[in-house]
Amino acid sequence: MRFQSPQLGALGVTFTALRALQFLALIATVGLTANFINEFASSDREVPDVLVGTISVTSISTLYVAISYILYYDGMLPLLVAGGLDLALFVAFIVVAVTVGKPLSALQCQLLPESVSAATVVVTSLTGRGYETAATRYQSYLALITTDQPHCYEIKAVWGLGIALAVLFSFSTLVCVGLWHRIRRAAAAPAKDVESY
Repeated sequence: MRFQSPQLGALGVTFTALRALQFLALIATVGLTANFINEFASSDREVPDVLVGTISVTSISTLYVAISYILYYDGMLPLLVAGGLDLALFVAFIVVAVTVGKPLSALQCQLLPESVSAATVVVTSLTGRGYETAATRYQSYLALITTDQPHCYEIKAVWGLGIALAVLFSFSTLVCVGLWHRIRRAAAAPAKDVESY
């Protein structure tokens, strides 16, 4: 049994490359966000909504990217539907980039301390686990990302990957629509008859 991807020219190769880049960026984003969530959970803190939203969107997107490429590889992917879903994920990652990046645009990581001990990170938390308001959880998030350079650069990486994923999903939306149009046009073309002499 020989595996061969669909032969759809440059658009097909572009779709494959975009899915590979999306998958790598999504895995990195899930890992970085999970590390932040682990720090909050290990210090008995409520996880900020911005991190919960980020890991939810990236986890669902990772599953979608994997399944959609498998369906594409087998020639079973409804490309117009995939284009619509990619457009929805484009919007979702714009929201992720805006919510994660809102406090980061003016933050200069190089001005923060080089590294802070884990005990200091826990002390910067405002209150313990309980019924916290969203504002308190957000303040706790701000306190964590401004403790030291590693935390600052880590959340800036999540922000950058969110922007990159928005760009990748916008391109894959266009590629899906282009592939759908190409396949539809090829199916509608009349078959050429060869006349025998």
